Amino acid sequence: MTKKTQTPAVQKGNTDPNTLQLHKDPAQTDAAQIAAMALGSVAANAMTARSFAKGTFGTLDVTECVMTLKQRVDTTHGGDLKHAETTLTAQAATLDAIFNEMARRAALNMGEYLDATERYMRLALKAQGQCRATLETLAAIKNPPIVFARQANIAHGPQQINNEAISGTTTTRARKTRTRQNELLEEPQHGSTQLDDRTTPASARGHTAVEAVEPIHRTTKRRRESSGGA
Repeated sequence: MTKKTQTPAVQKGNTDPNTLQLHKDPAQTDAAQIAAMALGSVAANAMTARSFAKGTFGTLDVTECVMTLKQRVDTTHGGDLKHAETTLTAQAATLDAIFNEMARRAALNMGEYLDATERYMRLALKAQGQCRATLETLAAIKNPPIVFARQANIAHGPQQINNEAISGTTTTRARKTRTRQNELLEEPQHGSTQLDDRTTPASARGHTAVEAVEPIHRTTKRRRESSGGA
């Protein structure tokens, strides 16, 4: 006589989907663990998402919602942004569908109901703008922009040194100014071809045909005799 293999019964916990089950942490009291869960971001956002998803998916288990969102958060902390890219791509597609539907309804009311046409067109353009912003965010995640930062070294006192990443304009202007001054000082009319003050400048070339002037011997001025007698 053979015995039939019996499948062990699966132990089920709390079957109430509206009750959040917590794993006991020995390092914390029950009150502290509940407060940390209530004030945390994961549980609160899981509750909100569960409420909005009820109309489409029915009543979801609150514990499973919290655990699923916690896993996604841990994945993001680890540097994996696949879920964020998936969400943005799906939302961009949804926003594009909203744009097309609102634009279609605006076209149907065109020429007869201008008020309804304007309202539908505004909704269509809002959906189009949100779709564009979503795609821009997705592109920024895939290809982060390069940021050029400026460094400021502030010393003790009123001194401040600014190290700019791109300083070609200021340097070029200063270099051109100094070059222009050097060219003016190095012209032949100044009598020297070098700006270095440590060297002896060359003497200026004069007129060789002109000789030195001889000293002038002026005549002795005679004193005027007094008109009176001695």
